[in-house]
Amino acid sequence: MDFKATEYTLQSLVTGEFFEDTGWLLDAPNQSKPGLIRAVYKHKQMDPKDASHGIYRFADWLPVNHKLQGSSAPVTYKSIGLASVLGLKNLYITFSGYWPEIGALMTTCSFKETEAYSVCGRMDPAQAEVLVVASAGNTARAFAKVCSDNNIPLLLCVPEDNLNALWFENPLNSCVKLIATKSGSDYFDAIHLSNLACTCKGFVAEGGAKNVARRDGMGTTMLSATTHIGEIPEYYFQAVGSGTGAIAAWEANLRLIADGRFGTKLMKLMVSQNSPFVPIMNAWKANSRDMLPYDDETARKEVEIIDAKVLSNRKPPYPPIGGLFDALTETKGEVLAVTNEEARSAAELFFKHEGNDIHPAAAVAVASLIQAVRENKIEPEAIVMLNITGGGEEHFKTGKALHYLLPSAIFGINPSIDEVQLVLDKIFGK
Repeated sequence: MDFKATEYTLQSLVTGEFFEDTGWLLDAPNQSKPGLIRAVYKHKQMDPKDASHGIYRFADWLPVNHKLQGSSAPVTYKSIGLASVLGLKNLYITFSGYWPEIGALMTTCSFKETEAYSVCGRMDPAQAEVLVVASAGNTARAFAKVCSDNNIPLLLCVPEDNLNALWFENPLNSCVKLIATKSGSDYFDAIHLSNLACTCKGFVAEGGAKNVARRDGMGTTMLSATTHIGEIPEYYFQAVGSGTGAIAAWEANLRLIADGRFGTKLMKLMVSQNSPFVPIMNAWKANSRDMLPYDDETARKEVEIIDAKVLSNRKPPYPPIGGLFDALTETKGEVLAVTNEEARSAAELFFKHEGNDIHPAAAVAVASLIQAVRENKIEPEAIVMLNITGGGEEHFKTGKALHYLLPSAIFGINPSIDEVQLVLDKIFGK
């Protein structure tokens, strides 16, 4: 199938300056203040293709130069069961995961596949450096699958306590390697390890929220919802660790307004965290652009408590210009918190009334929607988008013998660069 590279330029959200994407750019040139860059697409109106194109059905608004095989786009449908229980007349569920009965075919069962297929589609196929990705679980599984299937060298950095998330239907290509931080560490420690790896020759950072391909890949959830509904939703519910998905939804919202066919609404971001780990909520409630101080030991203990480990980012892209603080401010958004017990109950409710299992993070989002309805934060007639960021894992695993990716090395909390370099030289045969 022929595929033409998407035409776009990049823009600094600090200075407003436009510049060409000369490669793996994560920051604007000559920018002194922290801020994100944004892709500005030649096509102001999006022309979605049919489902056979997978995630690339939205390629008009993805910064990609080639297409990878095996992707699936998020699927949106109007809820009947959960909507009836909550008394909502226009609840739309955007599902990213495994649910073949509705056409959702993400075999890692997570919307992190939208990131991986977009990021790897932005890479130059001839790029020699090893891509480095830090993850609390789902992102690692998605990138591992995509890179394995497409022979892209990858180094994953994951906390040891989250290694059970690295399950796969088939053994992985040897181009995918894994290193971990010791038990008791968290996502922040894995990020630190990945930063050390990126200082080594021959390795390049994926970039996280700074990577326009990651954000715009995640923004396909919003594109799925809006094109299905026919207009921009009024409320957007999602659980957040970094908040990158919410930033992506906001950016997609702005593009959809400029498109001109879906209305002019700026939907209200209703993002949620898993209590007691709520650093984004704490900063937002304090009306602070900066994240508040967070003791390392306290943070690690709170991460141990929460069910939704993937929401455990201590240093989210909240403060930078164009980050989550600005997204919440512009959309008059809210940050909600729910307990493990509330999330578990929400997952059971979803399974009973919608018919599929969902991940703990997605259950946090459902619980926050239940909370918002109970507190009369949304009107019964409002158009609500519920972003189910992962699900169908039990459905997918049934009857399968799974394979797990094992770490080549496990590091302490603060390894030296020499330790990291030695291990990387060994596992990549340098």
